[in-house]
Amino acid sequence: MSRLAGIFWALLFLAVPILGVATFAVAPGYGIWLPKDVSVHGASIDSLFYFILVLTGVVFVVTEGLLFWFLWKYDVARGERRATYIQGSHTLEVVWTIIPAATLLFIAIYQMNAWADVKMRRPRMSPTVEVIARQFEWRLRYPGRDGQLGTSDDLHLVNDLHLPTDEEVLVQLKSMDVLHSFFLPHVRIKQDAVPGMKIPVWFKATEAGEFDIVCAELCGWGHYKMKGRVTYEPRAAFDAWLERKYAEQEATQPQPEPTADIATND
Repeated sequence: MSRLAGIFWALLFLAVPILGVATFAVAPGYGIWLPKDVSVHGASIDSLFYFILVLTGVVFVVTEGLLFWFLWKYDVARGERRATYIQGSHTLEVVWTIIPAATLLFIAIYQMNAWADVKMRRPRMSPTVEVIARQFEWRLRYPGRDGQLGTSDDLHLVNDLHLPTDEEVLVQLKSMDVLHSFFLPHVRIKQDAVPGMKIPVWFKATEAGEFDIVCAELCGWGHYKMKGRVTYEPRAAFDAWLERKYAEQEATQPQPEPTADIATND
């Protein structure tokens, strides 16, 4: 390898961590970063994300820095000093096995509380809505005026999810066909919808607004268009929306025909 080629490859490995860190540094200023968090538990999820990002980022920068240093120092064209090759070191192998294992164990313990809040500490309440994933749409079923899912007065909608703000909501997630992933980026929720299973999903939105529902699992040729909208709104507005949708659904239902009285002679 020529001296010029050696310099090129050394500087290339040096540029990777520099450009990588710079990209992460400027991304928030250009709006290409995490979506706005509008949930109670989102802060703990984001904190865990940043912790792992910094931890892996430091390892990445150090590794790339060492690659640059060795390419520069042991450039064969310079011939100043040849690298010394070793067949292996048991001590070194033990050390670089223990350090990653200990790091992963620490992360597992560090994230336990955040995991429990989102996946284990289910609120004691009836489902607010049932979300049924289907190629390629989100089918929604709200309890009717009787407050129970699975009865004749349930409200049925597609891709138009509404939920109240500032209170816990419980979503019952199902799939009608293949594996899907129910992803609400702005409340930091992503849960696989598995055929044959009823999976509870819960969170509390803190801010009103309209956001996306997307499928984060490749589920077939129309995966790209499996998109809905979720609207978070105050309880009064949510109740008014429900009443309006109940009325619209009832207006489209066939009315029972009146039964004629049959006169009988004594």
